Amino acid sequence: MMPAPRFSGDLAHLPTHAFGHRSLTWWGVIAFMMIEGCFFALTVAAYFYLMGQEQSWPPPPFRAPDLLAGSLFTLVMLLSEIPNTLVKRAAEAGRLREVRKLLVLTVAIGLVLLVIRGFEFNSLNVFWYDNAYGSIVWALLLLHTTHILTDWGDTIILAVLMHTKHGIVDRRFVDVSENSLYWRFVWIAWLPIYFLIYWLPRLA
Repeated sequence: MMPAPRFSGDLAHLPTHAFGHRSLTWWGVIAFMMIEGCFFALTVAAYFYLMGQEQSWPPPPFRAPDLLAGSLFTLVMLLSEIPNTLVKRAAEAGRLREVRKLLVLTVAIGLVLLVIRGFEFNSLNVFWYDNAYGSIVWALLLLHTTHILTDWGDTIILAVLMHTKHGIVDRRFVDVSENSLYWRFVWIAWLPIYFLIYWLPRLA
C-alpha cells in the first residue's frame, strides 16, 4: 500500500477571499435568488389564475392603481443601479473610501424607495381584504417590499461595518460585492411586477 502524498509549503501568499463564482458567498446569493425567484413565479401564476376567473380586470367597481407613485418608484429603482454598480466595482478594487461613501448613498436611496412604496400602497385603489384582486396585488407588492427591506438592512449593516475596523478585512469587500449582486435581482424582479400591477389592468 503506497503512502499518502504529503504536501508542504508556505500558503501565506494565497488570497484569503475571492469574488464571483470563486466565492461561497456568491453561490449562496445565487441559490437564494433562485429560491426567491420561485416565490415570485408562484405569485405571478396566482395573479394570472385569478385574472382568468374575472370578466374584467380589475373587477368592478375597482379601478387600476394610479401610475404616479409606482412609476416614480420604478424610475428611482432603475437609477439606483448606477451607484450599485459603482460600489460593486469599488469593492472588487478594494477602494475602501469610495465603498464607504457609496454605501451611505445606497442606504439613503433605499430609504427613499421605502417612503415611495408607502405612497404606492395608498395608490392601489383597493385593500387586500376587498376581493381576490386586492389580495394578489397587495401580495405582489408586499413580497417585493420584503426583498427591499432585506437588502436595505444588509446594506445598513455593511455601511456600519465598513466604517469600523471590521471593514478593513478583505472579505468584507466580497460581502459588499455580493450585496450589490442581490440588489440587481431586486430591481430586475420588480419590472414584471410593475407591469402586472400598473399596466396589465389598463391593457386587459
